Amino acid sequence: MVQIGFYLKKMQTYAGRSFYLYLVGMVAISFLESISIYMIIPMLSLIGIFKLQTGAIPLLEPLTDVLHRLPVSGALPIILFLYLFLIVGQSLLQKAQTVSGTKLHQGFIKHLRTDIYKTLLQADWSFFLRKRRSDISHLLTSELARVSQGTILTLRLMTSLLFTVIQIVFACWVSMKLTLLVLAAGLALSLFARKFIRQASALGDATTELSQSYFSGITEHFNGIKDIKSNQLEQAHYTWFQQLCTKMEDNQIRFSSMQTTSQAYYKIASAFMIVLCIYLSISVLHVGAGQLMLVVVIFSRLWPRFTDIQSSLEQIMSSLPAFKSVLNLQKECEEAYEAGIVESKDNVNVDLTDSRSIECRNVSFRYHSDAQAPYVLRDISLQIPAKSMTAIVGKSGAGKSTLIDMLIGLIQPLQGEVVVDGVALTDSNRTSMRRDVSYVSQDPFLFHTSIRENLLLVKADAKTEELWEALAFAVADEFVRKLPQGLDTIIGDRGIRLSGGERQRIVLARAILRKPAILVLDEATSALDNENESRIQQALDQLKEKMTLIVIAHRLSTIRNADQVIVLDRGSIIQRGAYQQLAREAKGTFSELLAFQSGANA
Repeated sequence: MVQIGFYLKKMQTYAGRSFYLYLVGMVAISFLESISIYMIIPMLSLIGIFKLQTGAIPLLEPLTDVLHRLPVSGALPIILFLYLFLIVGQSLLQKAQTVSGTKLHQGFIKHLRTDIYKTLLQADWSFFLRKRRSDISHLLTSELARVSQGTILTLRLMTSLLFTVIQIVFACWVSMKLTLLVLAAGLALSLFARKFIRQASALGDATTELSQSYFSGITEHFNGIKDIKSNQLEQAHYTWFQQLCTKMEDNQIRFSSMQTTSQAYYKIASAFMIVLCIYLSISVLHVGAGQLMLVVVIFSRLWPRFTDIQSSLEQIMSSLPAFKSVLNLQKECEEAYEAGIVESKDNVNVDLTDSRSIECRNVSFRYHSDAQAPYVLRDISLQIPAKSMTAIVGKSGAGKSTLIDMLIGLIQPLQGEVVVDGVALTDSNRTSMRRDVSYVSQDPFLFHTSIRENLLLVKADAKTEELWEALAFAVADEFVRKLPQGLDTIIGDRGIRLSGGERQRIVLARAILRKPAILVLDEATSALDNENESRIQQALDQLKEKMTLIVIAHRLSTIRNADQVIVLDRGSIIQRGAYQQLAREAKGTFSELLAFQSGANA
């Protein structure tokens, strides 16, 4: 329950005075309801249904004496009006309280969503390397929805508890002995119900695990739907889905069975206890009829509240794993906090527009903190001159992408440093450096919207002419003009309506539109045909005088005009130099790669 208390405190911090007004409203509603119950005794006595001795009931005797002095024709309308006034007032206040509670809850959930999303955006790249994307999506959707439901139930529980406390105070006022007897019975009942709370917690853990498996499985299956269809794996995946759905069904049935069982036991035990309490109050405690009548009425309203409290506790405990999951996500994000994301007014800027160089000084890196984990990069030292093209090549797993991540400030070296114009990149300035970098990956990502909106993501105020200029540079203007709606053509999820080469060219145009100081291409032309690749290569050659180009390439023909080539193998630099120089080194890795590709092309 510590996690729920944490979120209630966050709600209080978020809502401020509104939270306390909500609590005051709950007290007022409970108080009015108690008064309306309290009014039943004189009303019944006055209209003559039966005579009750009210002398032992606080405040009722003077009230009934006043009413009995009035003629029945006058007293009855007064008591009925008072009762009606209390009920109407309580109903109107309840309506306002419900709206206020909804605003409080929805506002807090919105605050929670945006706060979590912001902390995710502010987490560094290493955090996302550790986390599965589907798990993050699951937390932001299913688990956050359970947190939302748990928050509602907690507010409802607070309402029920306040109502219960106030009603018990009134009952104690009427008859302390009888109230204590009933409370003792209720305490015994709550101790009996503790096992159902524990069962609800265990079922909540299972719900989180099953929901996470469901979400991750669905995400991964439809990300790989082409492979599933191509290899006729539909039946295998359908079988997996059926089995998972059966487990989810069983889990929900078990929770429903547990909850209905606890409520049934609660009601049956409650009936026995009420009968026993009434018998003892008459035979042993000799409670007066008026007191007994009022206490019975009060507790007849309270028992449903007890049942509601029990049900709310079970549901809250079942949602507790969601509170833990979301809280753990926030803690992980805070631990991986990267300064300068979203809000970056106070960042130290690194202006790369006229930078002299980017330099790595004895850089080493590994993804796991375990001392036994292998280094992905080891003792890397290199210099990338400004306004030049540097190519990074090597076999798969050589550390090329990790080196790029290091150069653009996505990750920090465990040893050594990355320096820009003599200034070391640190937590305070590496995010500002990325403002001057455009990165094009080998797996181009586009949103399910129009080409225009995909381009405007990097420069919201760009004019249409600028968009066409960027597209022309990326050799994409011709095919975009042929699309049904041109720039306004919707390109589907991840740009699926375009070919691989077309997606790469759109992403390259987006990178160019930003007008960066550094352009990083990670196999960004791998899906292009030779003609378009050659045209883009010519355009890139012209950019060397305007920006720094860093290119990862497997197709070595694309880097013939590079100013320097860095060859990596197992995280270390084994060769560096100009293209032709490395090609002449017969025993070098670069010449082996070149010979292999020449043979494959032949």
